[in-house]
Amino acid sequence: MTETVLEPVPSAAAEPVLSVRDLSVSFHSDTRTVHAVDKVSYDLAPGEVLAVVGESGCGKSVTSMAAMGLLPPTARIEGSIRLGGRELVGASEKELRHVRGKDIAMIFQEPMTSLNPVLTVGRQIGEVLRRHQGLSRKEAKARAVELLELVGIPAPALRVDEYPHQLSGGMRQRVMIAIAVACDPAVLIADEPTTALDVTVQAGILEVLQSLRERLGTAIVLVTHDLGVVADAADRVLVMYAGRAVEQAPVHDLFASGRHPYTRGLLGAVLRPGGEGKRRLPEIPGLVPSLDSQPDACTFAPRCSRADDTCTGGRPALRAVDRRSGEDASHRAACWHPHEETAPGPGPVPAPGTEPDGPTGPVGTPSGDLEARPDQEAGK
Repeated sequence: MTETVLEPVPSAAAEPVLSVRDLSVSFHSDTRTVHAVDKVSYDLAPGEVLAVVGESGCGKSVTSMAAMGLLPPTARIEGSIRLGGRELVGASEKELRHVRGKDIAMIFQEPMTSLNPVLTVGRQIGEVLRRHQGLSRKEAKARAVELLELVGIPAPALRVDEYPHQLSGGMRQRVMIAIAVACDPAVLIADEPTTALDVTVQAGILEVLQSLRERLGTAIVLVTHDLGVVADAADRVLVMYAGRAVEQAPVHDLFASGRHPYTRGLLGAVLRPGGEGKRRLPEIPGLVPSLDSQPDACTFAPRCSRADDTCTGGRPALRAVDRRSGEDASHRAACWHPHEETAPGPGPVPAPGTEPDGPTGPVGTPSGDLEARPDQEAGK
């Protein structure tokens, strides 16, 4: 049994600045084909922050790199990516160079390897300005100082002549943000912008992104595995698993009542303040499937305690899970047997296999371990 796959996902805005439809990305080699992204769809409204979450290897960064046109020649891209009405899939390299940095920009995960070590930060920021706005070298440097001040770097007139190795990790990340927003792009993709930064610096980076959104109206795709960052910065969340979108919801709805079993597994594995040593941290049994092929079934079924023959017999669509809101509901899940809505309460949603009304631990979460069938023990 197969359900129509992944209907278009509605957004809060009638005219999204970025619209992704049925995006699939595969990588071919002499020995195998890896299906990294499989029919992912989402819309991004002006000024919105959409968080894309999931464990490593689920396709988050590949989806973002496809939107930027930065994937290698071995990648095969299918589907549609429309930026303000302009189709990016199949666009020439010349067309993409005109768009990158001007209409859509990206903050890369590791600034130390993304910045050029032999050029000053001012020159690297100025390169974008001279390319897209035609500024002179002097004008570009003056604007670079303004951008460094915008992203919160102290003494920007001095920092503009320094090299990346002379800056701290947090400052290098701010330089990356300055380069990305230099031409006021409509869409900013932030790929793990707070990775390897301490908590204080993370907070500063998120504050910069929030300030830029308020000042410039920039829409942001925030790629991350940190659910704390998601709760603090996002408006909506797209959860990915094994290359597929499995749930999409407003951030408060997702944290209050995640409906897909995988989403509940992610939320259940988050450390809670004051809960150390009082209960075992839940884990999702089993292993992530190989991406050599994408089955016509739920990819999470082998690890899910709710799975039955329906789950292995057809692929579920990303559809509304709140029937009271109709088919235009903003909370959607790709699951044949989604969890029921959790009643509002002080604690997070329970982990997979636990009951919302069961006994709770000291932080308001169910105290039972994950429920799994005998053949779903971790590593089997």
